[in-house]
Amino acid sequence: MASDGSLSPSALVWAARAGGLHVIALTDHDTTAGYSEAAEAGRGSVHVVPGIEVSTTFECRELHMLGYFVDPDHPALQEHESEAMTRRRDRMAAMIDALRAGGLTVPFEAVAAEASGSRIVARPHLARVLVQRGHAATVSDAFDRWIGDACPAYRPVNLVTPYEAIERIHCAGGIAVWAHPELDLLRREVRRFAAGGLDGIECYRPRCPPEDCLMFERTAEELRLYATGGSDWHGVWNGRLGTFSLSHEEVGAVLEYGGI
Repeated sequence: MASDGSLSPSALVWAARAGGLHVIALTDHDTTAGYSEAAEAGRGSVHVVPGIEVSTTFECRELHMLGYFVDPDHPALQEHESEAMTRRRDRMAAMIDALRAGGLTVPFEAVAAEASGSRIVARPHLARVLVQRGHAATVSDAFDRWIGDACPAYRPVNLVTPYEAIERIHCAGGIAVWAHPELDLLRREVRRFAAGGLDGIECYRPRCPPEDCLMFERTAEELRLYATGGSDWHGVWNGRLGTFSLSHEEVGAVLEYGGI
């Protein structure tokens, strides 16, 4: 992937094909740079939907908006990527400072080297360096103890608002979907987001309690929003790509929107 995954865009498509997937969306964080390579790798075997996962700041927390069927070369997304690259580097420096204050020394250069080949410096790169330096047992452990949301070294990316993200996705011809929403926040804000142009809710994902998935699905139906799903697969530590999949019945409306 072009942002914070462990595989190149083409290798990701090959892993998807090996996992029995026929349609995937490449939604890297704040960049569409990997789409062309992924689409070429999938030609004739895996349909790759052009997408992006736009990082936003909402109430001092990070919230993500997925854009599906976007024009990957649209100026609105290229401008966003340029802003995100700078702000994510600033955020990474702040997280490294927070780790240092907690007694963990991690050079920025080591994280940048881990991100080599990616357009974005992101938390999974930092997590891998923490593992390499013996500060965490696994990538998941690094997130759980140090850099996950609400952890001591977590710092949000000060980017656009969710409403600005929706507007940029729409400018690029895509549909905007709230990624892995928290149930309480969704109940409080989804109607405002829908009034602001939100097109869908990510209803299905790994490790989501079935009762939460059902609530997301019912909310999407009530507000006439698309119900989507995704693996949120960032690398091999997430298991085998294809273990989580969706049926046409679950996401058929979105596929039909994209002409698939």
